[in-house]
Amino acid sequence: MRDISFNVRRGETVGIVGRNGSGKSTLLQIICGTLTPTAGQVSVHGRVAALLELGSGFNPEFTGRENVYLNATVLGLSRDEIDARFDEIAAFADIGEFIEQQVKTYSSGMYVRLAFAVAINADPEILVVDEALSVGDEAFQRKCFARIDQIRENGATVLFVSHSAGTVVELCDRAILLDAGQLLAQGTPKFVVSRYHKMLYVPASKADAVREHIRLEARMGANQAGVDGALVGPVTPEPAEEAYFDEGLLPKSTLRYEHQGATIEQPYIRTLRGQSVNVLPSGGEYVYTYNVKFQSNAFGVRFGMLIKTVTGLALGGATTAANTGDGLNVSAGQEFTVRFRFRTMLEPGVYFLNAGVMAASADGEIYLDRVLDVAMVRIMPNTGRLATGMIDFDVQPEFECLTDEAK
Repeated sequence: MRDISFNVRRGETVGIVGRNGSGKSTLLQIICGTLTPTAGQVSVHGRVAALLELGSGFNPEFTGRENVYLNATVLGLSRDEIDARFDEIAAFADIGEFIEQQVKTYSSGMYVRLAFAVAINADPEILVVDEALSVGDEAFQRKCFARIDQIRENGATVLFVSHSAGTVVELCDRAILLDAGQLLAQGTPKFVVSRYHKMLYVPASKADAVREHIRLEARMGANQAGVDGALVGPVTPEPAEEAYFDEGLLPKSTLRYEHQGATIEQPYIRTLRGQSVNVLPSGGEYVYTYNVKFQSNAFGVRFGMLIKTVTGLALGGATTAANTGDGLNVSAGQEFTVRFRFRTMLEPGVYFLNAGVMAASADGEIYLDRVLDVAMVRIMPNTGRLATGMIDFDVQPEFECLTDEAK
């Protein structure tokens, strides 16, 4: 690695991308102090919590509990602080009785669950993550992203290495592209990721020319001029199926606001015939429904819903009224069933849903109740899907040949 120079401001989330062997992990290890640079210097201000390799810092002969204390001590927590946070760490890791077993018996997923749980409960001022969030099911990944959002809101800095272009674009404020140990470009995530794709797929004979072109673009400031690349990938064909309900598809990142006179209950996704489902074919119509009980009078009431990605990106939703002036006046004791009919115009993947009840108040509009990540759905692959990208806009492609008929 050479000639790499950049600054990261407090509170920023910076993505680092590049081909295998480009120096991403080495750079993070230098920043964390586990490697020493042969030239130059690194200045780090703040407590660092790092997830660089699965189980790094764990003693395989120790139990999960013993490794929590070992790892948290390395991160700067006192014995009393670890005692106070142990239950929260164990709950977040969610590995059950394995917390009392030797770490050498863990799967890679259990390693990263426990490592991440310790790191995010160390109150880091700088969180360094190297591909760790690619391990585990979607519900655990969503829980991790939700906690990262919370850490960011508290003012922490996040350095994030991932091969997932969509995750970098959605999660990061800025991105850095490395190649062959050199910094090629830095700027907006879309700009950097599109140039990363160029390097990823370029033939070896053209790699030097493309690398120089990217450097030139970066020097000219194209990354600030809104030059974005396509972020579309191929869809793996699989046979379409009927919608069904998977009992294991439950969110682990649910967060409820404090009640202020209303309670949301029984959120479900249903077919138009009323069957509860959460694994859905792309393009079908379904109904998101929940009940609301009112404990006090309310005015200008609106009900709402929102669909989000695993990283928390809000894709879209709806409310039952445009503003509080068009909302309902509700009496204490009333109960409502709310239904939102929608079409699954989404690419295959896992998505999360919010539910909310709003009302007018003297200070404007307030939430009487709101639940984040209260439900989750999986969209099945569709072998006949022509749409590219995350959302299907129902584009109707057509073409005609303007030349003579082929001979």
